[in-house]
Amino acid sequence: MKKLKQVLSNKNTVTIIAAILIVLVLYFFYNWRVSQATSPIRVPYATQTIPPRTQITDDMIGYVEIPQSAIKGNVLTNKDTQILGMYTNVNATIPSGSLFYESLIVREEELPDSFLIDIEEGFVAYNFSVDMKTTYGNSMYPGNYVDVYFKGVGDDGLLMVGKLVENVKILAVKDSSGRHVFENTTEERAPSQIIFAVTEDIHLLLRKAEYIQNAEIILVPTNASLELDSDEIVINVTSETIRQYIESRATNIVE
Repeated sequence: MKKLKQVLSNKNTVTIIAAILIVLVLYFFYNWRVSQATSPIRVPYATQTIPPRTQITDDMIGYVEIPQSAIKGNVLTNKDTQILGMYTNVNATIPSGSLFYESLIVREEELPDSFLIDIEEGFVAYNFSVDMKTTYGNSMYPGNYVDVYFKGVGDDGLLMVGKLVENVKILAVKDSSGRHVFENTTEERAPSQIIFAVTEDIHLLLRKAEYIQNAEIILVPTNASLELDSDEIVINVTSETIRQYIESRATNIVE
């Protein structure tokens, strides 16, 4: 013990011991860092090219082991919580063999116009111009159902009205700037367009109807009735009669 105290009292000896300890610490720390950098880590990658607006499913994801030092940028490493079920962004294509990066992946609700994803095959989105009055005081919301009526003037000069299609789901309500009217915001927005999806043949009929003079497309909530002026003489017609009427009067439209 006395000899140890004598050794520690020697400044040169203490300096040498401290230097050796520092070298050992640096050596082990360096080797630890090198080991960390070169040790492989298991990360997800795309097994196929994934286009924009595509939901990422399990069959699109594989795993590969790469050194941690090779991972650059915001690479996603957890398939279940960060990738599976998410969507590729609107301007993002993930090539086959690529890692998944945070900037390329979004949740469904973060996609601009994410409602377009839910449109069934064979259906087409239709943008219908509206205002406060035609939306029943801005009371038509996404998810509501409406009936689509057609109102026109027959060959006898009388008004003809009929239901062209019923139970159409509203996908979105937008203002004149293209912003969603019912977003979570304190700003009041006036409706300018209602977007819904119809079959391709109905979509074409609606577009043709836009060019017919003295004709009108009217949206009515499915739980409400079409209201007309009391002094108007109206002939109720079937949807097939409306189809024939539109086809006979509208200009052909190239799809």
